[in-house]
Amino acid sequence: MPRQNHCKKRIILGVTGIFGSGKTTVSRYFKSFGADVIGADRIAHRCLSQDAWVRKKIIRAFGKKILDAHGMIIRRKLAEIVFRNKSSLQRLNRILHPVIIRIIKLKLGLSRSRVVVLDAPLLLEAGLKGITDKLVVVTIPKAKQLERLAKRGTLKPEEVLMRTRSQIPQSQKVQLADFIIDNSGSLKKTKRQVKNVWKRLNLSLAPDRS
Repeated sequence: MPRQNHCKKRIILGVTGIFGSGKTTVSRYFKSFGADVIGADRIAHRCLSQDAWVRKKIIRAFGKKILDAHGMIIRRKLAEIVFRNKSSLQRLNRILHPVIIRIIKLKLGLSRSRVVVLDAPLLLEAGLKGITDKLVVVTIPKAKQLERLAKRGTLKPEEVLMRTRSQIPQSQKVQLADFIIDNSGSLKKTKRQVKNVWKRLNLSLAPDRS
């Protein structure tokens, strides 16, 4: 009998890490190598600005104090509320997560790429690991995290701490990882690690000629 070449059709690769770890940078490198990237944060931002049902639910839950003069949700004000109060964050997640997950699944169904990257800061917290084949966790030491976020100048150290505390600790994320990318060094070093993961993914997608 002729040999059959068995190969996976595609890999859904989850990319996650703590706040400010560099997930988006890593995902951008995967995209440069040929992956399709689905960004959960971008979907969330679009929902807040464009999804009438989501906006209505959030305004009802948190009040008009989170709106600007044009009736648009100010993400910074919403964040100040939810990251100071666990129950408020849970309330927001109950509104947003089902919508975001539905859109992610739709985009996964439409993608024709052999490697699809799901860039999601709350991938584990939102229960999305089950829809991925492999998981990348991007790591960074706390001092380096604070240093890089301080350079952005958008958040105070206490705000960074509150956001980080709302997530699963880095040490626990690492235990669930198939690949770990250390983003504490130069961009060149990070890109080299991403390239190595990319090569391993493509090897696993190659036909089995045995």
